[in-house]
Amino acid sequence: MTGRSSNPDLALWIAATGLSHGEIARLIAAEAKALGHRQIAPDATRIRRWIDGERPRPPVPALLAAVICKAVGQPLTPGDLGLTAAGPTLDSIQLPLLTEAAAQTLAGWTQMDLFLDRRDTLKLALGAPLILAAERMLGGTARRLNRDTKGFDTDTTTALEEVTAFFTRADASKGGGLYRSAIVAQLAEVARRIQDGVPASLKARVFAATADLAALAGWVSHDCGRYATAQRYWSYGIYAASEAGQPDRGVEIVTRMSHQMIYLGHPADALGLLGVAVKKATMPATRALVTSQAGRVHAALGDERSAEQHLGAADELVADGLGDDVPAWVDYFDAAEHAGARAVSARDLSGLHGDRQVASVYFTDALRLRRPGFDRVKVMDRIGLAAALFTEGEPEQGAAAAHQALDDATRVDSTLVASRLNTLLDAARPYRTTAVDEVRTRAADLTAARPTTVAA
Repeated sequence: MTGRSSNPDLALWIAATGLSHGEIARLIAAEAKALGHRQIAPDATRIRRWIDGERPRPPVPALLAAVICKAVGQPLTPGDLGLTAAGPTLDSIQLPLLTEAAAQTLAGWTQMDLFLDRRDTLKLALGAPLILAAERMLGGTARRLNRDTKGFDTDTTTALEEVTAFFTRADASKGGGLYRSAIVAQLAEVARRIQDGVPASLKARVFAATADLAALAGWVSHDCGRYATAQRYWSYGIYAASEAGQPDRGVEIVTRMSHQMIYLGHPADALGLLGVAVKKATMPATRALVTSQAGRVHAALGDERSAEQHLGAADELVADGLGDDVPAWVDYFDAAEHAGARAVSARDLSGLHGDRQVASVYFTDALRLRRPGFDRVKVMDRIGLAAALFTEGEPEQGAAAAHQALDDATRVDSTLVASRLNTLLDAARPYRTTAVDEVRTRAADLTAARPTTVAA
């Protein structure tokens, strides 16, 4: 590894070329001369100063990026080299496509999350920066610099897989609020070990488990209302999936980012992310997941025709079977999950087109099909069913379903559940019976205990 510097990204990329500072300087001078910049002729000392933090003036950053790009065989920008504000920083979801540099960025995110608590100052990526970042991560190929093997062995890799599986089950059952700090701390330790080195024989396993852990860290952060933090962990999860040779794993993580955009009221960005994901999805399960979620987004946009087109296509994919060996990271997507997507799509469309969409039928299907262990999503289904029944003019049935949902909701720590309770309160507003008043009081008390301002 290179020593400490004020521009570690540049130091790492120069080290990755295998060239000396003098050789880099001569190549820059040759590149400059070819482009007509005869006055540019740096020496090895100047290269060292750039690594130490001195910022060269244009066009030197572009020339340096071109030289290193040719040496490593990978497209780079001055931002990737830490020479402009566009480079990877704590306030960006971009990552350098260099193993150690990416792990350093992840370590910075976890430290900020655990110790600095910059929850309210991180910037949420939206629009083109979000879509381009996902596209870059899904299509990128990382370059490994460190050849040491002291970060992981077979036992620590197995332990990482086991603890990640435990946290995943706990989140699905009880919500991630109780475990979030522990998950982030585990991810910080993984980032440290990756910088120490990953043996080639364990690379696929280490980065596959890291992708799972980063995806989970993103999800529990989202579930706790830390939306920008979630984006950063998801971006590393996509990167790690690429390192593991699992592009479909990265696709699944992009669908989580898309889900967040729906949740936060940015359906156009959700659709943009799915447009990136669909190009990379190769497995039946991930193709069905992307298609189902695309239908969900079109419903949120009020496009009933496109919503039904995608949801119907997902119906066929699910009916045809999602494969005999579905990986654990996408095993949650099944007929029940798709029924849930149809349910919220019908809910959204009924709000725009009157009573043409009967969401309660789909929520009932989802509940019937749900497997054991998915307690949080079952609670959300029950709340959705109760809200749908109120909307469909069935206040007595809605109240009964709501009380059952509220009994279950007290055992789950999730802002996603709390925010869906807001939809229940909205749906119950027209009714003033004793049973509905009791629902309203209980739901309001629970949302006050776990406040959120976002509808799900």
